[in-house]
Amino acid sequence: MATFVGRRRELEALDRELSKVTAEVGGERPGRCLMLRGRRRVGKSRLVERFAERSGAPFLFYAATGASPEADLERLSRDAQTSTLPFANLLSAARPASWDAAFDVLAAALPQDRASVVVLDKVPYLMDEDGAFEGMLQRAWDRALETKPVLLVLIGSDLSMMEALNSYGRPFHQRGREMVLGPLNPAEVGEMLGLEPAAAFDAALITGGLPLICAEWPHGAGMWDFLRASLSDPVSALLVSAERSLAAEFPQQVQARAVLSAIGSGERNFTNIARAAGGIGATPLHRALELLTDKRVIAAELPVSTRPSKDRRYRVKDSYLRFWLKLLGPAMEEIERGRGDLTLRRIRENWTNWRGRAVEPLVREALARLLPDANLPAAPVIGGYWTRTNDVEIDIVGADRGPIAKELLFVGSVKWLENSPFDRHDLAALHRHRAALTSDPVPVVAASRSGTDCKGLDAAYGPAELLAAWSA
Repeated sequence: MATFVGRRRELEALDRELSKVTAEVGGERPGRCLMLRGRRRVGKSRLVERFAERSGAPFLFYAATGASPEADLERLSRDAQTSTLPFANLLSAARPASWDAAFDVLAAALPQDRASVVVLDKVPYLMDEDGAFEGMLQRAWDRALETKPVLLVLIGSDLSMMEALNSYGRPFHQRGREMVLGPLNPAEVGEMLGLEPAAAFDAALITGGLPLICAEWPHGAGMWDFLRASLSDPVSALLVSAERSLAAEFPQQVQARAVLSAIGSGERNFTNIARAAGGIGATPLHRALELLTDKRVIAAELPVSTRPSKDRRYRVKDSYLRFWLKLLGPAMEEIERGRGDLTLRRIRENWTNWRGRAVEPLVREALARLLPDANLPAAPVIGGYWTRTNDVEIDIVGADRGPIAKELLFVGSVKWLENSPFDRHDLAALHRHRAALTSDPVPVVAASRSGTDCKGLDAAYGPAELLAAWSA
């Protein structure tokens, strides 16, 4: 049950979809389809399995293998043997040779007088370049499946492929409702692990909110105790989850892995990424960056300003993967030979600098959720600002649109240190950087782990205020 802390709304959404099917039993087309996507290891399969088990409806849970069409169809027959559908034995006995035939048998196995649930997991494994599977799914849905009181749940981790499944011009367009499952947010992580707000942010950065990793964090334990225990176990979820996800996501793309490692190590612009990735050429680097961006693994960002800029920067979107690429992946050999203590020492040495930059996207997301409040207006876009030489860098820029804004709404700084509050020196630096960005006296804001020690701020937020953005 621990892995389902914070999943109440998602379970309720699934319950609502099934209730709509139940309400239409006996109707002409009672069937409904839900397309659930989310990054690997965020708990999609477990969420839907828990929903199906507690729903009381007969269900079939099928997970594709990706090995071959024959293996996938054989797996369907095996999964049918553990299904609670009243006529699931039809699937296990028929052993269909094509998905067209499999969907026909599946439709025959579905009850007509009560709602049922069918889950197809790892759907991108079944999709092909010519759209054959999508065409067969569309025909089966229109001809037979939608006429049965069934909730069909399609699950996939390849975000771009799952989005394409429902996009215009594809066979299955507009036949299903889309649902996105993200990782546990910082408030959910804090609730699950029994942590105070500041510690909850640390845990969210390290685990990325992945339930499997959070499940290994003892309730109420400190971050360093958790890291020490995880680094002493070479097969801990903290150590193996990233490598397994990368192996599944990029099995053949060696250059993409090298580019991702370069970004994860801290390189942010095109030239430095190329150098860190082994001197990769401009064309293959563009291709790798495009692939990583399409798969939602990295974010490509421009500074938010009233002036256009081409100074694009890249970052790894998932904070756990960023942590792993920077501090865990390069140390796997020493960890495997029992020297996790050396890795832990290195994490301690780099922690403050790494966390200071890693927490910035979370702070910006929290403000986007919190505002407007008594001090600041709502901002359609909250990003950052920087110059090519980094002589000016502003952590928080709120604007009416981005990256080229008509109006700047506020600017701010993030100072995330244990024992050092945001002080007058930090405020003076923020005022200097604001002057380089705009001549307008836009409000200034601070986000500080240790509070503020100066006057002149228009707004200030600490860990508790920011965490409340997800608790509301």
